[in-house]
Amino acid sequence: MTAGVRSIAPTAQTRGSDRRRWVALYVLCVGMLMIILDQTIVNVALPSIQSDLGFSQSSLAWVVNAYLIPFGGLLLLAGRLGDLLSRKGVFMLGLAVFVLASLLCGAAQSREMLIAARFLQGAGGALTSAVILGMIVTMFPEPREQAKAIGVFSFVASAGASIGLLLGGVLTEAINWHWIFFVNLPIGLATALLAGRLIERDRGIGFGQGADVVGAVLITAALMLAVYTIVEAADFGWGSAHTLGFGAAAIALGAGFVVREARTANPLIPPRLLHSRNVVGANLIQALMIAGLFGVFFLGSLYMQRVLGYDPLEIGLAFLPVALLIGTLSLGFSARLNLRFGARATLIPGLALIVGALAVFARAPIEASYAVDLLPAMILLGIGAGLTFPSLMTLAMSSATERDSGLASGLINTSLQVGGALGLALLATLSTTRTGQLLATGDPAAAALTGGYHVAWIVGAGIVLTAIAIAVGVLRVGTGPGREVEAAGEPSRGAPYSSPATALRRRR
Repeated sequence: MTAGVRSIAPTAQTRGSDRRRWVALYVLCVGMLMIILDQTIVNVALPSIQSDLGFSQSSLAWVVNAYLIPFGGLLLLAGRLGDLLSRKGVFMLGLAVFVLASLLCGAAQSREMLIAARFLQGAGGALTSAVILGMIVTMFPEPREQAKAIGVFSFVASAGASIGLLLGGVLTEAINWHWIFFVNLPIGLATALLAGRLIERDRGIGFGQGADVVGAVLITAALMLAVYTIVEAADFGWGSAHTLGFGAAAIALGAGFVVREARTANPLIPPRLLHSRNVVGANLIQALMIAGLFGVFFLGSLYMQRVLGYDPLEIGLAFLPVALLIGTLSLGFSARLNLRFGARATLIPGLALIVGALAVFARAPIEASYAVDLLPAMILLGIGAGLTFPSLMTLAMSSATERDSGLASGLINTSLQVGGALGLALLATLSTTRTGQLLATGDPAAAALTGGYHVAWIVGAGIVLTAIAIAVGVLRVGTGPGREVEAAGEPSRGAPYSSPATALRRRR
């Protein structure tokens, strides 16, 4: 055997290293799935929690909000801490906090204890999830492997919501609501044990390369306040003094962060990321897309429950085709399309299918047949989400280097959370307002509810259409397949990996 052949043939050590990386990827994705599940699994159990702990209708929302506020507010900071200290270290710390908080949530016997534990759980979820995508793209530098790995992550991130609805219904009906939290304990402990052994220790770039403490405080406070303002707007009203006052404070803190970043020597967010049209565009598109999708998952669940009379398990099963289609596309097919035609060319048709799904939902009648009226929308939604999520993750990480991949990961997760909170608050308000108008004119309750949901789904379709316009006008592409070109991004010197599109461009 010649030396040249020996250099090409994979050694046992190389094969073992490859297996270790892929197993580590699955471990990271299990950790992400646990976080995603917890955001939707609670929704199904809210009626049981309300009756057991004596929540009022208004205070019940804090079971969800107490998680969303720290989760959405800490993602960006958690991602940057991963770059500065250690992404593995931040991930492991987040797992520990999340598992402890899940134990406290499951053991809660009072409203105050549950809300406090949910706040802690949200902080743990932010620390855990913010760095995962950054860890994945550094583990898989080769373009085809990276595209496949991002597809696996995208499946977990996008399909987890519908899986959570199904699992929440099963656990709540079979045992009780406490187990929607207790189920995290064995999953979290197993994930921590395997991650500790499989994921290599990394060392961050150090606080001297981007430890803008003032900027970190400003952006974290701005995001937390913004999420709080959005989720409470449904109760206080968009034009109330409460909403306008807290919204203005969030904007002021955000403006202070922008001024601080422009003047400091070591900004929290490197300007190179903000100058990338693909990175900025991908984050804007995801925020808008998620805003529209929340109208399907949240209001669609209410429609099935209040109008069609579905129980929690039936709702979870109704959304199961979405998860199956996302998995089928994300775990290979979308990755090949991204490599062949480019992320932008794959993204736009996926967004169009999501618009079609919302349009089909907006025609759902009072006495809908699942096979005729809902299943076509589920199929469109599953295919659309299966195409868009991997494309968005690829675009959002296209300018990241080892020095800031955690931050880029935290940024895409932040846009997801803020978009979801804003979309849910806006669409729920529109739906409630329209339902009230129809009730006032004498429509039956089922017809009024359905009319309110229709308005929300139509507006959601319009929001996703805006995302398509941004994709067409902002995202950059090259002349060849699979080649995403940055407008103002200079090559990353010393980066240990490249995005799939960048690596393909260099090969050519």
